[in-house]
Amino acid sequence: MSYEGLNESISAAPPDQHAKENRGKLTVFLGAAPGVGKTYTMLETAYERIQDGLNVAIGCVDTHSFPELDRLLELLRQASTGEHELNGVNFQEVDIDAIIKLKPQLVLVDDLAHSNAPGSRHVRRYQDVEELLQEGIDVYTTLNIQHVESLNDIVAKIIETRVRDTVPDHIIEQADCIQLIDVPAEELIKRFKEGKAHIDALNQEAAHKFFRIGNINALRELALRFTAGRVDKDMHEYMRAHQIEGPWPAGERVMVCVSDSPFSAQVIRAARRLSSGLQAELIAVHVETSKRRFSLGDRDQDRIFLNMRLAEELGAKTFTIVGDNLVQEVLDVARSQNVSSIVVGKPGGQRFWEVWKRSLVESLIRASGGISIYVIQGTARDEENIKTVRRIEGSSWKQYAGGLLMVAAVTALSVLLADYIELVNVALLYQLPVMMSAFWWGRWPSYFTALYAVALFDFFFIEPVFTFNVADIKDLLSFVIFLSVAFIIGGRTEYLRMQAASARQRELSTRSLYDFSREIAAVIDLDLITQRLVKQVAETVGRSILVMLPDKAGKLSVWAEHNSLGVQLSPAAAQSEAAAAAWAFEHGRAAGNSTDTSPKARYLYIPLKTNENTVGVLGIFLTEPHVSPEEKRLIEAWVGLAAIAVERIKYAEKAREAALLAESDRLRTALFNSISHELRTPLSSIVGSVSTLLEAEGVYSEKARRELLETIHEGAARMERLVSNLLDTARLESGMMQLKIDWCDIEDIIGTSLQRLEGAISRYSVEVEAGRDLPLLRADCVLLEQVMINLIDNAMKYSACGSGISIAAKADDASISVSVSDRGIGIPEKDLSKIFDKFYRVKHPNHVSGTGLGLAICKGIVEAHGGVIWAESRQGGGSIISFRVPASANREVLPGKAECNHG
Repeated sequence: MSYEGLNESISAAPPDQHAKENRGKLTVFLGAAPGVGKTYTMLETAYERIQDGLNVAIGCVDTHSFPELDRLLELLRQASTGEHELNGVNFQEVDIDAIIKLKPQLVLVDDLAHSNAPGSRHVRRYQDVEELLQEGIDVYTTLNIQHVESLNDIVAKIIETRVRDTVPDHIIEQADCIQLIDVPAEELIKRFKEGKAHIDALNQEAAHKFFRIGNINALRELALRFTAGRVDKDMHEYMRAHQIEGPWPAGERVMVCVSDSPFSAQVIRAARRLSSGLQAELIAVHVETSKRRFSLGDRDQDRIFLNMRLAEELGAKTFTIVGDNLVQEVLDVARSQNVSSIVVGKPGGQRFWEVWKRSLVESLIRASGGISIYVIQGTARDEENIKTVRRIEGSSWKQYAGGLLMVAAVTALSVLLADYIELVNVALLYQLPVMMSAFWWGRWPSYFTALYAVALFDFFFIEPVFTFNVADIKDLLSFVIFLSVAFIIGGRTEYLRMQAASARQRELSTRSLYDFSREIAAVIDLDLITQRLVKQVAETVGRSILVMLPDKAGKLSVWAEHNSLGVQLSPAAAQSEAAAAAWAFEHGRAAGNSTDTSPKARYLYIPLKTNENTVGVLGIFLTEPHVSPEEKRLIEAWVGLAAIAVERIKYAEKAREAALLAESDRLRTALFNSISHELRTPLSSIVGSVSTLLEAEGVYSEKARRELLETIHEGAARMERLVSNLLDTARLESGMMQLKIDWCDIEDIIGTSLQRLEGAISRYSVEVEAGRDLPLLRADCVLLEQVMINLIDNAMKYSACGSGISIAAKADDASISVSVSDRGIGIPEKDLSKIFDKFYRVKHPNHVSGTGLGLAICKGIVEAHGGVIWAESRQGGGSIISFRVPASANREVLPGKAECNHG
């Protein structure tokens, strides 16, 4: 890590899937203007709720020192007992964490449209309210009609002042109750004159201009219509819920065309009002066309970005498409999205080259078919303070100097070849520096080069030479043509260069996304995927990237980082960054730089969301307060792919855990079966033999008593082998088996194994063949002895009594091989590769005791020694099971099998 603070784990929980069910209820007290009594009614209603036994907290209430409000607020404080009050008056910001910790049933938050002080968690107060609602806390708040975003331009016409603080319509639409507070215009003006109405950020002259009967009545009508629309919506929802038939609109969709025009915001708001009235979905479309006289500047790009952002805030689905035919592209989107109405702005005065060209509105109306076209007239308005996004490239003096040098070189060449080439050829040669400047450096260096080329062409080649005078008026016309051609070529060349750069960027982005998706297809390592992710994203967007994921305890921490810009943060800044990341993860919404939540952060934190939950956070370092729409779409593509990759790994981990659980269940079942059958049989023989000896001590002869004791011994040995196999299997599964390495003699191991099987092996003909001078080997003698016992026991189980069992051992330069052969039923060819699997047993017409673990344990022990084990069929019937272990003392144990303690 390149900075401290983000290393510290941040406690955060993924968003609740049932957040809507647990969401608090929002009540908005709506008024046409300040002074109608919104705050008073809110406090009065809250007091009634306290009388009903509700736990109410005062989050933020501004009384503006009005005596009636002060008295009611004091009464409310006393009724709610002081412990429920958080922040008092004079616009102290809402303390979200304190409210959440207190967990009241209802909190009062005055002035929903208020902008928070710098350094607050959120930029706007309505975002504070949203977070409280998500915590399941009911909220009472107040709002004036002039602060509704979709009505902003209409209000500006009425009061002749633009309201800066607005609330997105979707916030108000989510309100569970909107209570209209209204008084007659005359009464409101009287209150204003008596000092009972207060307007923030307006001087006395503007306030008097605001409180006019015409203004107040217009605002009252807006408020009444807005509330009536909400009531109508509630009525329709009731009718739909109770299956009451009515004149429902069928699939209405409204599309608005978004451009870089300063009037486009008004068109978007008008489309929002139209879609609300029609109860239709709103779609915003911006078409990037190549048929522009000049490329978009930074200011135009910013307008497009802000207009598309406004459309998103108003609940529109946004599209940005690229095409040459503006009308055709708009209609193609409209038809593909089943749009019923298109809203466009009325064009301004036509330019001289557009006099004979049909306007966009006319072309849309002619080609629209059954789609309705609404034309909105834009009016002059104050320009907003548009923040500039990242510039593509800038020009430097070196680029202009390069153009001068190329023109000078062409001049020198033309002077040398003046006797061999025509004047028109010289003019064509001067076009080369113009085109090269446009191709390499852009439009403005190209235009400067063209002017310089005309000057040198006049000075050296136009009569009278070595002066800037012109003898023939036709030469001036030639200069105009030359400059016109140079300007056109320079502009189009730069445009093609930009198009090529944009295509390369899109191709790089697409290839990066494809390469990453292909790389992670077969990878299930979370560390590897996150490292590749941050590297690919950093190389694509050219920024520092980090990925934060939660651990099993739900604590968020940095999992992978690609700090290409060398970002360094102080501990205090890192703590602020970590808090923003935790908020984004917990609430499932973007936070940090370029957002309204923790905007002072250096990183933009975007949650990695899937359909079900949030699996992590992607952090992107930003040097400017905004990202362009293209960058946003690219980032969203990476975020979606990263979320799918992380979730796939988590599901893979869960699948592995499920497989392990199933395997454990299988082992548990085998244990129960072994206890119920395999242990019961020898236990029964032991108990029967002991009972016989105790009850008839003097009846049986010495020979019979010995047979009973041998039965007891054989049963106990069988139980010991079974329990040993079960314990060895458990140790192998858990990785706890450790080898105790010592010098071993393979002949001693074989002899000890036969001795431990003395009772059972006596019924078979055993032949042992050991090579001469078998070397000692370094191994775990006890475990190799267990291997030999299991192999010999397996040969006895599948062989008839009296048949032969052969044991052979031989050595070569690097290893010792041991084999156990029998003349039993043999192993079918299809089972040779399966007999070393746990619980696998070769089918036999007669029941053969055992759990199917013996050979699996042999395989684990041999492989832990770095050896191999295999089975094969024996000629003439029977089978051969062999294993080979290294004889060298310096060898490595296979990874993942066991850990050797050399001693």
